[in-house]
Amino acid sequence: MTAALTLAGPDHADALLPLIASFHEEAGFDLSDDHRANALQPLLDGVPHGVAYLIGPARAPIGYAIISFGWSMELGGMDGFLDELYIRPGVRGRGIATEVLRSLPKALASAGMKAMHLEVDTQNDKARALYERCGFRMRDGYHLMTRVL
Repeated sequence: MTAALTLAGPDHADALLPLIASFHEEAGFDLSDDHRANALQPLLDGVPHGVAYLIGPARAPIGYAIISFGWSMELGGMDGFLDELYIRPGVRGRGIATEVLRSLPKALASAGMKAMHLEVDTQNDKARALYERCGFRMRDGYHLMTRVL
């Protein structure tokens, strides 16, 4: 298996939504199917605020990644937030996430992105180690803070 990335479009909702539901269940997110579909559809329709990628064969993806776009004066331009990265449990441990986390930032950098951010559960040492191997670093003195509106 490879981490081939396909930019998701309107025809990919049926392939993505079950993967997203699996990730949300695994992560303990209590979200409805309607919530997921309504959050995903603008990305598939080409909203300029983010993208979804299928990982693996487009007809039968083994995972997905969702990136939202932002702007950073400090970093000098467009930045991105890796909002979700999911690989099916049955194919984990084969280097697929590593391949995605190395190739995706390179591709987005060639499109002008200056930095990619992500968040990781403080108790998930395995994920944190993966992210560090792929070049992500904690920013000294900074913590992600959120206000839900």
